Amino acid sequence: MNKFLCVPFLLLLVLVGSVSAYNINLNCSPLTIPVGQTIKCSVDSNFPAGTSFNLNFYQKKYTATLISSKAMTIQPNQLTQYALFDTTGLPGGQYDVEIAWNGVISTGSDSVTAQILMLTDRSGDLTITSPITQDLADALVIAGSLKNGGNDGIQIQVDGASAGRVFGPQYIGTTNNIQNGAGVFSQKVSVTQPDDYTVKFADTNGAITTITFHVVAPTTATTIPTVTTVYTVRTTQMVTYTPIPTPTRSPLPVAIVIGALGIALLVAVRTQKRP
Repeated sequence: MNKFLCVPFLLLLVLVGSVSAYNINLNCSPLTIPVGQTIKCSVDSNFPAGTSFNLNFYQKKYTATLISSKAMTIQPNQLTQYALFDTTGLPGGQYDVEIAWNGVISTGSDSVTAQILMLTDRSGDLTITSPITQDLADALVIAGSLKNGGNDGIQIQVDGASAGRVFGPQYIGTTNNIQNGAGVFSQKVSVTQPDDYTVKFADTNGAITTITFHVVAPTTATTIPTVTTVYTVRTTQMVTYTPIPTPTRSPLPVAIVIGALGIALLVAVRTQKRP
């Protein structure tokens, strides 16, 4: 009787052992990365095809805040699957990547279902000296300095919101500032249209930070046309009439006047003597 009882028990152990033999292995690298760099995760599993789960990316501070989630399903070939998580714009600190099952799943003791990551913020190492908003006629000038950059160079990649990739990723030279050891750089990237251009900075230690430059249409002075108004001025002409001079009569000579008076007197005397 005991022999008959042992057989089902052994079968149950084999069944449980076969179920618990399903393993899943999550691997994310690097575990410490600067903000702006992409987290690369791989998943290997011998779970049956069709087994589904989510790969969740959390920020761990006081509570867990979900940043991103990737749905994954085990395929018949059980090949390695990959997921990428962008860290651009995230604050430095602790983050987790975890497998969240769709349902209750038991995993083997060799399974790795979570990884802790640290994001380091290097944005303070970069100083930008060129304007963030630039005129299209002069754009795009990317200039600044990298803390302790010396002559090691800096890598930049420029992507327009609508224009797409316009430069890089490519290393440009830096000049050592002998006062503080910073690497000073300046690069003009030709752009052909107004847009928001995202510039990613990196060096041999990884991503540094991301800066968005705003390129606007050329500023043109508005010329107000000058309207010349022609006024017709009617001029009243003053006509000066010069009076014709009245001939001045010259006075009669005194001798003629006296002679005339004498004649008149003589005539008067003769008239009186007549009867």
